[in-house]
Amino acid sequence: MAHRPATTHADLGPEFYDEVAAADFPRHILRHRNQAWATRVGLDGLTDEEWVAHFGRFEPLPGSFEKPLALRYHGHQFRSYNPDLGDGRGFLFAQLHDLLDGRLLDLGTKGSGRTPWSRGADGRLTLKGGMREVLATAMLEAQGVYTSKSFSLIETGEELQRHDEPSPTRAAVLVRLSHSHIRFGTFQRRAYHKDPDSLQRLIDHAIRHYMPDLWHDDAAERGTAFYGRVMANVARLGAQWMAAGFVHGVLNTDNMNITGESFDYGPWRWLPTYQPGFTAAYFDHSGLYAYGRQPEALLWNLAQLGSALLPVVPKQALINVLDGYEDALHAEFGTATLRRLGLAPRGAEADAALARSFASFLEASQIPFEQAWFDWHGGLAREAKAGQGPAAEFYRHESFAEVRAALRGYEPAAGTRPDHAYFGRSAPCTILIDEVEAIWAPIAERDDWSLLDAKLAEIAQMAEAYGTAPAMP
Repeated sequence: MAHRPATTHADLGPEFYDEVAAADFPRHILRHRNQAWATRVGLDGLTDEEWVAHFGRFEPLPGSFEKPLALRYHGHQFRSYNPDLGDGRGFLFAQLHDLLDGRLLDLGTKGSGRTPWSRGADGRLTLKGGMREVLATAMLEAQGVYTSKSFSLIETGEELQRHDEPSPTRAAVLVRLSHSHIRFGTFQRRAYHKDPDSLQRLIDHAIRHYMPDLWHDDAAERGTAFYGRVMANVARLGAQWMAAGFVHGVLNTDNMNITGESFDYGPWRWLPTYQPGFTAAYFDHSGLYAYGRQPEALLWNLAQLGSALLPVVPKQALINVLDGYEDALHAEFGTATLRRLGLAPRGAEADAALARSFASFLEASQIPFEQAWFDWHGGLAREAKAGQGPAAEFYRHESFAEVRAALRGYEPAAGTRPDHAYFGRSAPCTILIDEVEAIWAPIAERDDWSLLDAKLAEIAQMAEAYGTAPAMP
């Protein structure tokens, strides 16, 4: 099935982007091709040569942009406002539609060369950084987190100097498939320039293309509904991260988008055990974006978006929306907990109690984080196997008695597959930092990609078991 191209972002006008050209790379070695999502958007029939032409040399996709667009935005970075941001090593290469549900999707880049917003940097991405993003997105998707997809990774034959990697280090260009690159910082930029007309145009564009059910004839009502939907999307994302044990690392407002999709992975980590103060970024000295502070960081970012919308949306309406964030977060955490445990809901009160008790157990017992979700996927029907597994001692911990009581009465959700081969293992699939380094070492030393291939196959089995693998059109 052929892809369905689009060029909707260009309709916003040139104050939202700059036309740019990709770097001319000396080599193009295809390292990762996401065939499942290529099928989902109708690009699975490309040969490897055609794939490299589009996603390494950036020859235009038929029907999409003739020239890539480096997007303009501002943002709060560690809560300091920066008006000099924008796509400094990436661009919006193409837009197209999801063939299954019709969503408008973006193909954006990372490491594709300098733009007007590079601020003296080289516009490149390290191969290790690209490999890490491939791993992060695959794992999050398998865990049921709403995430961008690593669509393509091509090594480019350049050597880079970096202070956080042994250098010189190899370079790559990544293409990600995302459900919108419209960031909170996109709105902040228009507010900064005191341009309410383009701010309203941006809201209306976002509603038409991403939230058409929200359209109202009254502009203030549209803006309020838009902000409410973004808040709900972000609450869902925060809850999913917390249930996955994921730490994004850099929750600046330019790394938040309107669809509540997790994207732009730098110093990410997964928790080894439940640790609220666990940080991912070595430069996050205050723990601003620590695991346990992520919900707070998302709320703060939503408040900044609300401030940017003040010229076109009534203040009290924005406040009323923001006041609903905590309740939305807790409800979404209950939903995320049930999804991870493969259980059918029983009601808001019971579901919230289960979510609280499970989180308390994780913290009190210090069980390996992913092991607990793995052992109890399917509920009490898994008790015999859990009691014989490597974490059996943790289930004798007094904090688990409350979990066991909360699990009574829960039935597996439709489609739950506790008999899948994945759940026959003794331990779950993880990608803790030591595993990432072990996967990278043979790539760096002898160009051996077998460990990465094996890990991606393991993650694919996990996604199949959890029912999170992408459906096909």
